Amino acid sequence: MSKTSKKVSPTPLQALPKSATGIIGLDEITGGGFPTGRPTLICGDAGSGKTLLSMEFIVRGATEFGEPGVFMAFEEKASELATNVASLGFDLKKLQADKKVRVDHVHIERVEIEETGEYDLEGLFIRLGHAIDSIGAKRVVLDTIENLFSGLSNERILRAELSRLFHWLKEKGVTAVITGERGEGRLTRYGLEEYISDCVIFLDHRVIDQISTRRLRIVKYRGTVHGTNEYPFLIDEEGISVLPVTSLHLTKEVLTERISTGIAGLDEMLGGKGFYKGSSILVSGTAGTGKTSIAAYFAAESCKRGERCIYFSFEESPKQIVRNMSSIGLNVQRYLDNGLLHFHASRPTLYGLEMHLVAMHKHIRKFKPHTVVLDPITNLITIGSIGEVKSMLVRLIDFLMEEQITVVFTALALNTIVSEQTDEGVSSLVDAWLLVRDIEYNGERNRGMYVMKSRGMKHSNQVREFIITDNGLSLVDVYLGPDGVLTGAAREAEQLKEYAGRAIRDYALDRKDREVLRKRKVLESKISSLQAEFESVEEELNKIYLEDELKKSILEQNRKELTNMRRERIDDDAKAAPAKKKGKK
Repeated sequence: MSKTSKKVSPTPLQALPKSATGIIGLDEITGGGFPTGRPTLICGDAGSGKTLLSMEFIVRGATEFGEPGVFMAFEEKASELATNVASLGFDLKKLQADKKVRVDHVHIERVEIEETGEYDLEGLFIRLGHAIDSIGAKRVVLDTIENLFSGLSNERILRAELSRLFHWLKEKGVTAVITGERGEGRLTRYGLEEYISDCVIFLDHRVIDQISTRRLRIVKYRGTVHGTNEYPFLIDEEGISVLPVTSLHLTKEVLTERISTGIAGLDEMLGGKGFYKGSSILVSGTAGTGKTSIAAYFAAESCKRGERCIYFSFEESPKQIVRNMSSIGLNVQRYLDNGLLHFHASRPTLYGLEMHLVAMHKHIRKFKPHTVVLDPITNLITIGSIGEVKSMLVRLIDFLMEEQITVVFTALALNTIVSEQTDEGVSSLVDAWLLVRDIEYNGERNRGMYVMKSRGMKHSNQVREFIITDNGLSLVDVYLGPDGVLTGAAREAEQLKEYAGRAIRDYALDRKDREVLRKRKVLESKISSLQAEFESVEEELNKIYLEDELKKSILEQNRKELTNMRRERIDDDAKAAPAKKKGKK
């Protein structure tokens, strides 16, 4: 008897369910949040942000996703936690009163722990289970696990109780976060938690060149794809923000609309239409070449169109920029007054690169501008390496491209290797690059502008002289003299020389024209005299001709009359002859 095999159709693969954390950037790099119904370990040194991250996970879950949570603390009391997180804008007491969050402090003394084979966590399970059931919690935080096992050195018991704890949390179906302190050469003090956790996140707080930076790394995440880089994160008055290094895919939408730069000559160099909306533009040059003026004109032109613009200044205060721009005929203050322009000025050394990036993100999200100006980005080198500055700008450009915001960077170019590398690194990221350089000739310093590149559009390949006057900015066509391109006073002197030459040529031409006119008049007079003489002779000849014709006509008339008279006489004689014949008879 043969047995037929039964075909079983494969079930479709199901994605691992996740619980969103609500923390900016963290859900993006984890692919949706922490694993639902499984434990997640957050470990790191003291002061790295473990407690704040886990508390925000609880608060965001209760306020944004409708998932109540229990926060069991083994170090800080509930009142201390409420005070600490109030600086982040979290009202923990109100959440407890609304039964959305429950904070339970468990005090453990090492001297009270006896290391016996009967050591277990039944009491903790009962207490934690009651807290979960009392508010229907979906999320649980245990902070920190080292205090729970403080004084316990029996590794066998420790391993068994840790395993029981993690399995108990899974059986309760809660999304759990356990915090742990970093050990020597290991992620945690005991080196066991990371192996039995489904997701492990490591926090690091480092200080380099007196500038602190916080980093986050996902060590492992079972059953899902996740980001593997080190991601900077910040803690400020609005909580934790994690910033991905860059977008994973280059799939952003682009615009075909063109916007004016505010400088007519520059628009002409770009085909008469300006840059693409939503693109990134770099204006680089040496000190005093007018980079800030170009950026300010671009910002003012955006405000003229009724669009918002935010100006990040790392060198000058807003009042300095307003005053300086008024000297070239640009009234920036009116756009500040009507709310279309917003300044954010700070020294680069005030924060680290990541803090500046987060500050820019938040200002942009809050103000919702159409145009952003960063002036100058090269000042950021004082707080980070070239690679770090470039990484920051990549993230910023990706964010602005996604929001379809036009951004203008200014960069200071110096005759040093570092600045050249920085300038080239930035210029490769942007869509368009304007270079303003000094042109020194005949003891005079002037400015020349080049369009180094402008992706997706036809642009001028010529050098234009860039002029700053009381009436604003302008670009003039290149002037080629005998010795090459001339600018400034040399250009004006050559133009005056050419003008004088044209005047002399015009005078010579006028003199020749007058001589020709005089000769023409003499000739015309002679022609007129000859014409009169000819008409007189012609008239005399016509008179003789008419007299001859008249004589001929009279003679012909007389001849005809004589002929007729003769004929009449002959006829009369012929008639009279028969009568004479009858009379003779």
